Amino acid sequence: MLSQLPPSLHRALLRIGQPVRLAVWGLLRREMCGCGVLAFDSAGHLLMVRHSYHKRDRWLLPGGGLARGEDPVSAGTRELLEESGCHLKAGAWIGTDLRKMPGGWINRIELVAGSAEGVPHPDGREIAEAAFFPLDDLPPATGEVVHVALAIWRGWLASER
Repeated sequence: MLSQLPPSLHRALLRIGQPVRLAVWGLLRREMCGCGVLAFDSAGHLLMVRHSYHKRDRWLLPGGGLARGEDPVSAGTRELLEESGCHLKAGAWIGTDLRKMPGGWINRIELVAGSAEGVPHPDGREIAEAAFFPLDDLPPATGEVVHVALAIWRGWLASER
């Protein structure tokens, strides 16, 4: 339904709705399950996005909620395509980042890693920017959750060898 709205109205509703959603999750002490995607181009650069409605000043991983019964790789594949227009190839679940959030809710982020195919372009609604960055030169505005996810990915890589 939101996709039928003009992009500017869609972004405004997301900005209004996100704080409400977070407050409700806190009141209910919910554990929310989502996914984060570490998608790398052929040069090994990491794809990151900037949202239009939440933590707009931060570069974060593409990702989103897991539908009931959806596996993390399927969710990551779907979210990467929705948010960046890129396709996830050879996606694999690499671990979980479990964190207690301000307000009392729990964020369970199932991490998926793989190769990204395509040129990233933001959807202009939920995502304001999407770009690849070298791992040794991430922007200063990279969210802390990205660094945690990269540490989990490096541990996963070491265990796979």
